[in-house]
Amino acid sequence: MATSEAAIMGLADFTAALEWQARHAEENGAPATARVIRALAKVRASDTATGRRIANWPGLTLKDAMPLRIAAGFHHLVLTGADARLAEIYAGRITDQAAVDALVLDLTHRFDARLLPWLDRPPQTNEAGRAASIMAGLLWLAQRVQVPRFDLFELGASAGVNTMIDRYFFRLGDKELGPPQSPMRIVPEWRGASPPAPPSGFAITGLKGCDIAPINLADPDAALRLKAYVWPDAGERMARIDAAIALAGAKPPDLVAADVGDFAAQMLNRSQQPGLARVMFHSIMWQYLPAATQTRIAAAFAAEGAAATADSPLGWIALETDPATFRHELRVRLWDGAGHRGEEHLLAHAHPHGAWVEWIAG
Repeated sequence: MATSEAAIMGLADFTAALEWQARHAEENGAPATARVIRALAKVRASDTATGRRIANWPGLTLKDAMPLRIAAGFHHLVLTGADARLAEIYAGRITDQAAVDALVLDLTHRFDARLLPWLDRPPQTNEAGRAASIMAGLLWLAQRVQVPRFDLFELGASAGVNTMIDRYFFRLGDKELGPPQSPMRIVPEWRGASPPAPPSGFAITGLKGCDIAPINLADPDAALRLKAYVWPDAGERMARIDAAIALAGAKPPDLVAADVGDFAAQMLNRSQQPGLARVMFHSIMWQYLPAATQTRIAAAFAAEGAAATADSPLGWIALETDPATFRHELRVRLWDGAGHRGEEHLLAHAHPHGAWVEWIAG
């Protein structure tokens, strides 16, 4: 973790951490969500079980994504019809912070027992828009491997939305790929040069993901829970979740419940087929991992990368947040036993939910 990221994620002061999270939402087109997050200061001071849990939070507010956990609980009230009043805030018809504070506080008192469990686990923000950056990174790798055939595995896959990346249609700058008839159409605003074109023989031969608690998109209650984590200000994100649900209904993504460190080790220890590149990818989850798990995965890649060859290369695609700029950074590494020995390449900056991608690679 970079020093700036460690400093921000390690903010011990609740007020500073809450404001950072609210500004992050504002910077990325979700001002209503920011207002709900700021209202958590009032919830924290309230005589409710939810407020006491927030006030006595044992970890770090940002690293644990605590504000986003409970913000999803409030959104769930609207999605389930339990209380629709927040819809006025999400629609931007109520913008006065004092009014938002009062409503959020009232909801906390009314639905205290229902909201409290939302603090038990981190957000499952599986966002299909991020697939634009992941696919662009894969195209970059495809230009640099001997045979552009990829066996992919995803860490922290949540509901497996991006573990279905091979079923999406993409328009990335002037490049198009994927099934044209797909209900999932990933067409971000593309800034800068277009990514490389898919070379002859480009194929994704395998896709597998893991999560400590995978979400089953075929379960209506689970799918609604996933929707609750989506910032309600962004209607296009809700449409993408619906498209993912439709695709999963036709063929579920290949997901396993596992610790990411164990899963990465298992994927790396598999017998490698010649002429196939193994590539791990993840998006907006690395910051939530314990340092020991991060170190374990990095060490496993260094060891396996040392044995990589041009015929059996190894890749790592990461789309993670720069906490200083609120942008995502697409970074890719490749081991092939020749010209690429795991050096990290910054390829693009991106909007957190895929609205735009700025390609900066040469």
